[in-house]
Amino acid sequence: MRQSHLFTKTKKESPADEVSLNAELLIKAGFINKEMAGVYSYLPLGLRVIKKIENIIREEMDAIGGQEMKTSILQNKEIWEKSGRWSDEVVDNWFKTKLKNGGDVGLSWTNEEAHANILKQYINSYKDLPIYSYDFKDIFRNEARSKSGILRGREFYWKALYSFSKNEEEHSVFYEKAKQAYKNIFSRVGVGHLTYLTFASGGTFAKFSHEFQTLTGAGEDLIYIDEDKNIAINKEVYTDEVIENLKLDKSNLVEKKAIEVGNIFSLGTKYSAPFDLTYKDENGEDKLVIMGCYGIGLGRLMGTIVEVLADDKGIIWPETVAPFRVHLLLLGNEENVKKEADNLYEDLSAKGIEVLYDDRTDVSAGEKFADADLIGIPYRVVISKRSMADGGFEIKKRTEEKGKNIKSDELLELLTPSA
Repeated sequence: MRQSHLFTKTKKESPADEVSLNAELLIKAGFINKEMAGVYSYLPLGLRVIKKIENIIREEMDAIGGQEMKTSILQNKEIWEKSGRWSDEVVDNWFKTKLKNGGDVGLSWTNEEAHANILKQYINSYKDLPIYSYDFKDIFRNEARSKSGILRGREFYWKALYSFSKNEEEHSVFYEKAKQAYKNIFSRVGVGHLTYLTFASGGTFAKFSHEFQTLTGAGEDLIYIDEDKNIAINKEVYTDEVIENLKLDKSNLVEKKAIEVGNIFSLGTKYSAPFDLTYKDENGEDKLVIMGCYGIGLGRLMGTIVEVLADDKGIIWPETVAPFRVHLLLLGNEENVKKEADNLYEDLSAKGIEVLYDDRTDVSAGEKFADADLIGIPYRVVISKRSMADGGFEIKKRTEEKGKNIKSDELLELLTPSA
């Protein structure tokens, strides 16, 4: 992508109505556009990041047997009445509307009913189980307040997987696989070192659910961490009984603020029972399917990455989710310098290296450096009259203070991803 062709532009001033760092930086850098409180559009740079996160999640879900599908955003009132969750008294954040020919519909705010209703058509025998269905979709929640940028929105993009198992033992085996898959995801997107498996309330489903909480002062949750055992307890279940049950020492627990970036729940038969979601076991007896759910908000994860990794100059993207691997900056108007930069852009692109090429001619070198720091692409490569006189290009990682000069062949070798 040539930056001169990129319709988004960086902004010098922070948006006046944003209080969260993630929204401030993402808007300034041209990744998102605020439509209203809690509603953001993803611009070309932002969409590239979201798609990178999506692909990492997809790979990890597929690796544990997930089958991707796509469920409808419009939700049938009758289906939700079966579970008792259509009522506004039970669920107070529905977005609902009416069809022109009569009848009410809702916009998806979660997905248990949708998956259970679909899978009922395909589960008859124990031979049909287990099934692990998931999808990526837009979710709508009519939140009373929304002031944390893309960490908490009224419209957001998420992944939810639902497991359908024959019994608790089969469910538990998959549940442990999902835990590890989630750890893999957070490690791959660059926040694994700050993210803790956190014991939280299991509600009516189980003794505990599990959240994945990433440490940051911008977090809405308080957790208590055992840093030696690498696990945490959410404040909502922080009691002496729970601490003892988990064999933890209260004196070792440290209080921290964190953002919940994922959660997994055992659902038991709460959503299979209303839909009569049963199977016939080996003896021909009808048994209710055991369900679990496993969610990640992609926008929230993207915002968390910005919150925890940014510095005073701007965003710092891990290579795995960065919109581009290389930010190539052309400095000066000399024809030979421009030709060398064009050639390098073509060479990098030919090798499959994603490059944002700042070929703008009406922007100063200082502005280009500031934009590169704000946008946060992992490698900055500068070509100028000075770098050519020194033998090639200047390369610097976003996390480094100073760059170094390097020749063209060395640069290509360094930037080419290993197989």
